[in-house]
Amino acid sequence: MSAPVLYESHCHTPLCNHAFGEPEEYAAMAERRGLKGIIFTCHSPLPDHLSADVRMAPEQWGTYVAMVGYAREKFAGRVDVRLGLESDFYPGVEPWLKELHACAPLHHVLGSVHMQMSFYRMRYFRGDAFAYQQLYFDHLAQAAETGLYDTLAHPDLVKNEAPKEWDFARIQPWIERALDRIAATGVAMELNTSGVNKALPEMNPGRAMLALMHARGIPVVLGADAHTPQRVADGYETALQTLHETGYTEVSYFLHRQRHTVPIPEALASLRPAEPPFIR
Repeated sequence: MSAPVLYESHCHTPLCNHAFGEPEEYAAMAERRGLKGIIFTCHSPLPDHLSADVRMAPEQWGTYVAMVGYAREKFAGRVDVRLGLESDFYPGVEPWLKELHACAPLHHVLGSVHMQMSFYRMRYFRGDAFAYQQLYFDHLAQAAETGLYDTLAHPDLVKNEAPKEWDFARIQPWIERALDRIAATGVAMELNTSGVNKALPEMNPGRAMLALMHARGIPVVLGADAHTPQRVADGYETALQTLHETGYTEVSYFLHRQRHTVPIPEALASLRPAEPPFIR
């Protein structure tokens, strides 16, 4: 067992209204799993209270910062707890996010296109699932091009919106064009382990898209998208092995919005199996 080197780079708090457990419980699981740290990336507020039922309200921002700060103090010397954010992208939201991201020192900003959100569907879905997939990947590339994000979260999430309409070979040309644009920005992309629990049970993205990312030199960040403490670092061993089999030799994480890398063998050696949860 080697020294801790990995971070959980995608996890939430109860402020998003669909996650459970306090930040210190997530930090405790990070410690048990042998992680060096954990970066909270709860869902950002959006203008006009869009999808307010699944994200913090603007007036809860101070509470969010304080919650993460409390966990950081409690776990000082044990787990490196940091503040981040998962910010939705859609065209036109950039000024709001630019101001929001400046409200506190953030360590990792995830960019997400949540095409399943009702406001997004109302704006962009016209009844054609394949056209919706194409638009999703165009918006994903636009997100990278804004310069607002460090990493693009669960970057083939759209496949779970209409699983029977997902044909990778058919959508691949649009994915490749999006990846070319993303690679030009230097933005990383996430391998999100929570995908195994979705309608198409595989990580986001799947192996075929990972291979296309690797061919373009796009860095990969691991995230469990934990909405409960038990899911912190869930599936990391499988994810790291998948990255290795796809050709990757290292995995990334962000601190102070700067990318750091860890060799995959070192990352694998550092992980510990999860144990029954408790908080000291």
